[in-house]
Amino acid sequence: MAGSSSLTPKSVSPSRAPRRFTLDEANRTMPLVKRIVGDIVKIQQRGAELEIALAAAPTRDQAAIQSELGRALERFQAYVKELSRVGCQLKDPKIGLIDFPGRHQDRDISLCWKLGEDRIGYWHEVDAGYAGRQPVNALV
Repeated sequence: MAGSSSLTPKSVSPSRAPRRFTLDEANRTMPLVKRIVGDIVKIQQRGAELEIALAAAPTRDQAAIQSELGRALERFQAYVKELSRVGCQLKDPKIGLIDFPGRHQDRDISLCWKLGEDRIGYWHEVDAGYAGRQPVNALV
């Protein structure tokens, strides 16, 4: 949401070692991941609209808007949890940016995907982030 939104991913402490995906494994999850991420982006946008409406609403309307915002937050958190169960990490709920933990040449990497892309076409070093995306054909 706008600024310090209430709909932002929370850090989750995994109870086991994170899953490591191969490029093929990550691409096989795409039908499910696309659906979940699409839902995340939509509910994030709705939450942003509700936050704006809440700020502009007369006092008498704020409780109803706050209630709807609370339901949106619950749905957002459920989607993020579902995505986490798949094994990937939500990086930006506004654009639907996802990282899949992976390994290449004995080092951890992130396979990077965002909503609207057909397949995973990029990767980056774990600490490089989106700005450090490189084509996956560089992994061979």
